[in-house]
Amino acid sequence: MDTELLKGTLSLLILSLLSRKAMYGYEIAATVHRDTDGAFQWREGSLYPALHKLEQAGLIAGEWEEKETGRKRRYYRLTATGRAALAEKTAAWAELCRAVNRVLEVSNGPA
Repeated sequence: MDTELLKGTLSLLILSLLSRKAMYGYEIAATVHRDTDGAFQWREGSLYPALHKLEQAGLIAGEWEEKETGRKRRYYRLTATGRAALAEKTAAWAELCRAVNRVLEVSNGPA
């Protein structure tokens, strides 16, 4: 997949995934990989900086949880501000897709 097309989708997709439930980093990456049939493969070098940026902006909140195994994981959840941002980003994405599709449809139409 063209990585240039993917720029700007990371935060939208993270917020969308966290609107389902609280998740830890690896779970977020695995879920997006599964839900996109492997089209998205987020690495730690892009995912965790994005999570930290969203947390600093108050769009998500992270909390450490210890499991029965003694392993600690940082779970991220969407905040109220994040839910509002998700709605705005989703609307902007839909508008962008409509605009791009209009151009593509005219370009690919009958000559």
